[in-house]
Parts: sequence; structure tokens; C-alpha cells
Amino acid sequence: MKRSMALGVAVWMLGAVACWAAQPYQVVIEHNVPVRMRDGVTLRADIYRPDAPGKFPVLLERTPYNKANEIETGYLAARRGYVTVIEDCRGRYASEGEWYPFKHESQDGYDTVEWAASLPSSNGKVGMFGGSYVGATQMLTAIAHPPHLAGIFPVVTASNYHENWTYQGGAFTQWFDESWTSGLAQDTLNRQVAESTDAMTAVRALPLEDYSLFPTPATLGNAGLQKLAPYFLDWLQHPNYDDYWKQWSIEADYSRIRVPAFHVGGWYDLFLGGTLRNYEGIKAHGGTDEARQGQRLLVIVGGHAGLGRKVGDVDFGSQSVIDLNKLMLRWYDYLLKGESNGMAQEKPVKYFVMGANEWREADAWPPPGERLTRFYLHSRGKANSALGDGTLSTGSPHEETPDKFVYDPSNPVPTIGGRLCCDSLHLEPGARDQRPNEAREDVLVYSTPVLTHNLDVTGPVSLELYASSTAVDTDFTAKLVDVSPDGFARNVTGGILRARYRNSAETPEYMTPGQVYKFTIDLWATSNIFLKGHRLRLEVSSSNFPRFDRNLNTGESPETGSRWVKATQTIYHDSAHPSALVLPVMSQ
Repeated sequence: MKRSMALGVAVWMLGAVACWAAQPYQVVIEHNVPVRMRDGVTLRADIYRPDAPGKFPVLLERTPYNKANEIETGYLAARRGYVTVIEDCRGRYASEGEWYPFKHESQDGYDTVEWAASLPSSNGKVGMFGGSYVGATQMLTAIAHPPHLAGIFPVVTASNYHENWTYQGGAFTQWFDESWTSGLAQDTLNRQVAESTDAMTAVRALPLEDYSLFPTPATLGNAGLQKLAPYFLDWLQHPNYDDYWKQWSIEADYSRIRVPAFHVGGWYDLFLGGTLRNYEGIKAHGGTDEARQGQRLLVIVGGHAGLGRKVGDVDFGSQSVIDLNKLMLRWYDYLLKGESNGMAQEKPVKYFVMGANEWREADAWPPPGERLTRFYLHSRGKANSALGDGTLSTGSPHEETPDKFVYDPSNPVPTIGGRLCCDSLHLEPGARDQRPNEAREDVLVYSTPVLTHNLDVTGPVSLELYASSTAVDTDFTAKLVDVSPDGFARNVTGGILRARYRNSAETPEYMTPGQVYKFTIDLWATSNIFLKGHRLRLEVSSSNFPRFDRNLNTGESPETGSRWVKATQTIYHDSAHPSALVLPVMSQ
């Protein structure tokens, strides 16, 4: 997301800001101020500062989405009493240099923080803010630990640009990678056309739709794609978690982060897994006591999937909406200005509980009181579709007939809602009715009986799946679903695992066809109360397209492979192979 994510996702209104600051400042604005990086490249920033004597803390946003879109943001933050700096990232809009995601953000962030701290109206304290990739610019700056960085406020962003940005469970996150890259490529194209004397430049570079939906070997070799987004091709050439990805890993460098952070995630956000990891990781391994003790976490409903009370087909109520900009300012009033505004007395974790549609606070994530409970898969071998005989219960299985389905890469299970970005016009995100997919024979469905009491599931979710395949490589998907009395089947959370990465994201291992393997599928996390009268449901299949690319079942790359085969998948649930959905059930 672009402008809507840049400051924490909501829009500031002048009247609201006036309420926050009893005497808002008049504002002086300087546009396109040069900021020289250590390698000589000049970035450009807009500065919004209070028109008053004295020194003020600095709020910094480094964005690839055009600083010119942030006039209101910069103006209103300055009225609150902050020097606000909005900078175009390297190679974007008014800034010089090459645009390549993640590559320059640590050094450019370091240099910009130190430059901002030296501004005449700065008091030397710098806080950063923003969401999505603007959250990545914060995290990558924080691991470089510039001396004057005092805090960060990353909203809906990742912890590992392989596992929970470009890939998940080894599968290429196709819809996000291509839609996000397509949006970024427009400015790159504009710059190339402006700098070229060849009128045919744009013709050769376009159309973007050559790769915006379904890449093929021909389009991936397109010279225009190489020129507009070489990083996209690099991502495809590095499906394993190798040195290409490790150079930018946040998770590997938590010990280098030395400042407090306020993390914001969303249950239907595609970076939820990374947000939770960042909070837990810095809290445990941060480089200073200030960092370890200064981590906070807020989990809203939507994130990239939506910012209002309705996320997808479900209205979670007006109480679900939080003004994140107001929260960010309150955080920095406390952190940078030392105001006694109650922030110090609040618990560090706050999350929205779906189903009950209420907020809760906790001392940690996962919250104390969770009990990992296994809901075992059962059937008589006919769990195919919601009309089948698949069930879930806490009773362990004995001798049961396994379930089978055929996964055909030419007819994948279509994506319905979920953690999507960045083209909602063509594929709607969020909470959606899964019944169309549950009518398919290649979707196994396991449900509990109608619940006789509320079931509070809050924390990390996983599936322990015993399975075999006729293929040397394939995917397995899992989706947790809340079924209401009227049959509406709401996706709650889900995950995927590419079989070759079952033991390691670094070293792929192909399967022996017919051999039974244990797969652990990470469904990330949720907080959802399955209400009395509802049913808890698990869907198991082998595709979720186009959110994830289709496995060809041959071991070849889905983007460059020349052939595909059908695969017969067998799911075991007996005493020797106790497949189970592992849920964090909160004590009543």
C-alpha cells in the first residue's frame, strides 16, 4: 500500500490534531532539501517544522511511494510540535540513485537519521514511522543503529524478506510480489523515459501486464522487465534462503537493534508473521535493556487487507478501528518528549479478539494462559469437500482410512480473500466466504461438531500433517475456518508449505513418491473466539492461487518450468500418523 500505509495507515484530520495539541504551531515547509549519502548520491526530502524558536524532536519517514503524497502528514505532524522529514528513498521520485528494494536502506537510513538530527531546529532525537515497505526502511535503519535514532513505529511489515515477504513456506507469494512490483515499476519507467532520448523506450518497457499476473519463461526473459524490475527476477532466482536474503535479514540482527519499537500488525495482514516475530525477537534479543524492555505490540484486524471496521465480508464493529496516527503521536510524545500520558502504565500488548469483537491487553505475546490443544483429523477416507465425512476432535485416532485427492496444477484451488496486497480491484482481501472452495473434491474438509461453548483461540496456529504424494515435490495448504450457524465459512488464518522445504528453507530435499512424511505447516497466528453454535473447520489442499504460485509437482520452478504433472496426495490420520491441528486454546 502506498500513501494509505505511509504514516500508520489512517488519515489525519486537522480538527483532530488541533484537539491533540492545545496550541498547534504554524508550519514552515521546505521542499526537495538535498540529503547527501556517504557514496555521493543525493536523496531529497521535504521538511515540515514548527514556526517557532527552540528545538524539537524529529519524526522521519523514508518512503518509495512519493513524498509529495505526504503533504498533509508532514504539515499536521509539525503542528503537533515535531520537525517532520519525509524523504524519497534512493532511486524513487525526487531522489537520485538506483532503486533496488532493501539494498540501500540500512546505510541510507543511518545517514538520513544523522543528517536529520543535525538540523538547526532538531533537538537530536529522531523517531521513525510508517508502514509496509516504510516499515522495512525503519527496521533496516534500526539494525544499523545510528546514534541519534531514539525509536521506531513500524506498521505491518516483515522480519525476513525471504520467508515473510517474497516467499512463505517456500512458495512464491505471487499475487503480492507481482502486484507490488508492478506498482513500483511505474516510477522507474517514468524516470527512464524522462532520461532517454529514444522515443521507443516506453514501448519496449511496456506493457507491465506481461508479468503482473502470470509470469511465463517468455515474459521473464523480457528485456523491459529486466530494465524495470531486475530485483523481481533476482527473487525468482533465489528460491532458497541463501546469502542473497541473509544480507537483509532482520531476524538475524535483532541484537543490533538498540531502541524501543511500537509494532502494529493485522490478523488479515500479509506481514503478520513478521510483525509478531519482530516484537518477540527484539524483546528477547535486542541490543540494550532499553530495546528489550521497550517493545510494544498492537494487532488490529485488517492491515493491508483493510483499515476500516469491515474487512472483507465481515463487519467487526466500530470498536475495531483505532486511529493509528494518533497512537503514533502519543507514543512519541511519551518517548521523545517525556510526557506523562499514561503510556508507561499500559500493558505492552494489545490485540483485537475476533468473534467477540473486543480488545484485550496482555503482558506478552503469546498471552499467558494459552494451552496448546491438538484437534485430530478423522474420516472414513471421504473427507473430500464439505459434503464429505471429515471431522475434528481432541480424541486421538486409531485405525482409519486415509484421505486422497488429486492436485492438478492446471486447475488450482482459487484464492478467496485472506492476506492479500496490493490490487483489491482484481482480488479482494480479508474475511471471505470459503464455501465455493469447500465444494471442490481437491479440498479436504474437517469440522468439529457444533460448539456447545465458546472456544477462545489466541496465539500461534500450526498443522502437523502426515502425507505422501506421487510427486517428487508438491505443496500442502491449510486454512482455519470459522463456520457460523447460517453456513458462512470465514477464513481465520492459513499457511502453505512447499514439500522440498519441509526440513530447511536453505537446503531443499525432494520426496520419494509414496513415502510418508511429517509436514509442519505454520498458519501464523490469530485471536478468534469460535462462538457457541459455530463450528471450527480445517481445509487441507495443495494450492491457493494466485496468492501463491502453483507447484508443478515436477521439482521445476513454477515460473520457468516447462512441464507439469498431476499428483495424488494421501493424508494419513491414524495412531501411527496422528495428523492434528494445533491450536492455542485460552483458559476459560
